[in-house]
Amino acid sequence: MGKPVLCVDDSASVRQMVSFTLESAGYSPTTAEDGVDALSKLAGNRFALVITDLNMPNMDGITMIGKIRTMPEHAGMPIVMLTTESDEAKKAAGKAAGATGWIVKPFDQARLLAVVNKLIGA
Repeated sequence: MGKPVLCVDDSASVRQMVSFTLESAGYSPTTAEDGVDALSKLAGNRFALVITDLNMPNMDGITMIGKIRTMPEHAGMPIVMLTTESDEAKKAAGKAAGATGWIVKPFDQARLLAVVNKLIGA
């Protein structure tokens, strides 16, 4: 089993594609449907990385990142935004909340893996 990665997106097809991409590269993905679901999966678990969408019901990605950054056990964990948003103000808000990186959808599988490999290694 590879390093654990939490993939957070309200779209089942995006979760499936990100999971498949990560599994094919030797990572061990877990999925969550939104920020609330993700926070429950983070409780008591260790992940090497979180990949999250921005716009989701119940809790958006930026709010979720802000909450994760208050948890000492997840303090240094990289968090990458994977979203259709390319607006500079949204990117700035994501960075201010604690996002490590930003990838715009639709994403290229090789680019996603390059970012993941750079942040946590296979």
